[in-house]
Amino acid sequence: MNPFASTSPKAALLEEYALVARALAAPARLKLLESLAQGERGVEALAGKTGLSFANVSQHLQQLRRAGLVASRRDGKAVIYRLADDRVLALMAAITTLAERNLAQVDRILRGLADGEDPPEPISRDDLAARLAEGSVVVLDMRPADEFAAAHIPGARNIGLGDLAQIMPGLNPAQEIIAYCRGPWCVLAHEAVTVLRKNGLNARRLDGGLPEWRADGRRTA
Repeated sequence: MNPFASTSPKAALLEEYALVARALAAPARLKLLESLAQGERGVEALAGKTGLSFANVSQHLQQLRRAGLVASRRDGKAVIYRLADDRVLALMAAITTLAERNLAQVDRILRGLADGEDPPEPISRDDLAARLAEGSVVVLDMRPADEFAAAHIPGARNIGLGDLAQIMPGLNPAQEIIAYCRGPWCVLAHEAVTVLRKNGLNARRLDGGLPEWRADGRRTA
């Protein structure tokens, strides 16, 4: 049967493209993509990470899989999910850039995270790699401990947002501090930079997070 018998090829293509757009049109599914960007996981682990129910996670994953955004494999009786490929990360970054440039509410939210100030420009991954090679920067990984243990930027120190006050007395005000977390939708690095700068430390965040660093082909520990 000809798939274009009742519609034009263009209309059929647009419907498929719209399938991808519809899959992204739910904050819960964006949370799942962010979590899977850290590494592959099963449904139960994703439910624990996102706070969604097991049933909701399963339903959302099916929509993401139909849209080609995630892939899966079997491990015994369990189904393990992952991002389909690194182009999904590029899509996530594009959504972020478009929203930050064109949506006033996004700008207000980000300024709120920076305590009403203009946040400092993030450091590029190339620049951070060069600074790490020089040994001239402190890097803080703001992600949960299990994600840090699975993979992190070499030399990074894992710290929770609530524990920053404990380590700040030991940080050198003259040395730049770079915070990173899960990627473009993670706000932990934004919040860490605000706390550090309010306490007189020279801090900014990384452009992207661990998934983007890894997708560049850079080494992780």
